[in-house]
Amino acid sequence: MTTEITDWETYEPGAFHDEMMREAGRARAPCRRLMRQFSAFSKEELAARAAAAELAIKTMGISFTVYSDGENIDREWPFDLFPRVIPGKEWDRVAAGLKQRLRALNFFIDDIYNRQRVLDDGIVPRALIEDSKNFRPQCRGMHPRHGVWAHVCGTDLIRDAEGRFLVLEDNLRIPSGVSYMLENRKVTKRVLPEIFEAHSIRSIRQYTSQLFETLASVSPRRRKSPEVVVLTPGIFNSAYFEHAYLAREMGAELVEGVDLEVADDDCVYMRTIDGMERVDVIYRRVDDEFLDPEMFNSESMLGVPGLMRAWRAGNVAIANAPGAGVADDKAIYAYVPAIIEYYLDEKPILDNVKTWLCAEPEQCEYVLEHLDALVVKPVNESGGYGLMVGPHASERERRECAKRIREFPRNYIAQPTISLSTSPTLCGDAIEPRHIDLRPFVLQGQESYVTAGGLTRVALKRGSFVVNSSQGGGSKDTWIVD
Repeated sequence: MTTEITDWETYEPGAFHDEMMREAGRARAPCRRLMRQFSAFSKEELAARAAAAELAIKTMGISFTVYSDGENIDREWPFDLFPRVIPGKEWDRVAAGLKQRLRALNFFIDDIYNRQRVLDDGIVPRALIEDSKNFRPQCRGMHPRHGVWAHVCGTDLIRDAEGRFLVLEDNLRIPSGVSYMLENRKVTKRVLPEIFEAHSIRSIRQYTSQLFETLASVSPRRRKSPEVVVLTPGIFNSAYFEHAYLAREMGAELVEGVDLEVADDDCVYMRTIDGMERVDVIYRRVDDEFLDPEMFNSESMLGVPGLMRAWRAGNVAIANAPGAGVADDKAIYAYVPAIIEYYLDEKPILDNVKTWLCAEPEQCEYVLEHLDALVVKPVNESGGYGLMVGPHASERERRECAKRIREFPRNYIAQPTISLSTSPTLCGDAIEPRHIDLRPFVLQGQESYVTAGGLTRVALKRGSFVVNSSQGGGSKDTWIVD
């Protein structure tokens, strides 16, 4: 005997905007067919599909690394069967907003390392740059090809209670997750083929070719097939799966620092079985401070001695460029709408989440008085680390947070507790709403690209707003449907 998986009449996301259900028992127009198809599954059939997805993930070797108690633990990628559906017309506007945002941020970074007009004109406070841990004086005077410093950006988006897409943060240093977006699609097509074929879903499979085109477009040597390499810290890095995946899919070499050498001609060469081969573009997945022991951390074993010298000489392109992280700062984030208007003379297409800067005395005082209602974030952390979610924190945690803010106000911002949207998620043998966000990926070189959707991350714990995989989150396929 089979049983239905859920009674959609009892599916209740509460006060949150649900991506699939307009109200109990009533799906949003783009999701009605999907709801009917999933309703046709019994619990047993759905469990079999979920088991097939787990087997596919294991077979395909889709994993990520969690650092715990000094150990590196490889885990299989957590995946939810229910795809997230976004109408194509709505996505076109979001994509335009993402391109606009990255264009403006690249103008900003180029200005910061050259004329600094944006500081002289008072659009961004000079102190935010002078105190930024991601500002690299070694990059002054550089003009990367096409004026692009951040070639790959992973922008985190959320929907608020009204269903509006808002930008939560920009990831401009070494954004990760795109390989999981691509693999989620493969798993979905494998375990839900008849459902996938019944919808008109925009393709994402061209991402790696678009990434290669973006990297090739910034090559200092104008060659038909420039030598592109992916620089990884090695197998113990949490994103190593992605480094290897992207290198393989682009047909690029995956290298570590010891595989590269800067010669006397200030060019970068790769060691191969046929001898030394010149490298044109390095897609680096190594942090700035470990890139070049001659210029940054002298004890780094991950980088390449003399790499900055080769880059400054214009003999190699590095993506994302050293120093791009100056715009990947949650304090700078608050000024992005003004940055867009300043450089592009356009109104922002996508809005920010309201943000208080603890570096500003009046705003800091407000934050300290309302810690029980706000989310406090360190300006340079990622992966969900260092968050203080006021409504869910203890009195002791709020006191400790207040102490840290008073000691180093520049290091913190605060935002309201946003009501992240929800999506149906398979939880055991039941379908329940879980909170989600979205990380689309934006490329900028000679041309610009935006993925059709992105990586939807899911807070698998009931009531949790923390979607990061390192904090127990999962993910699902994202469909842009026409």
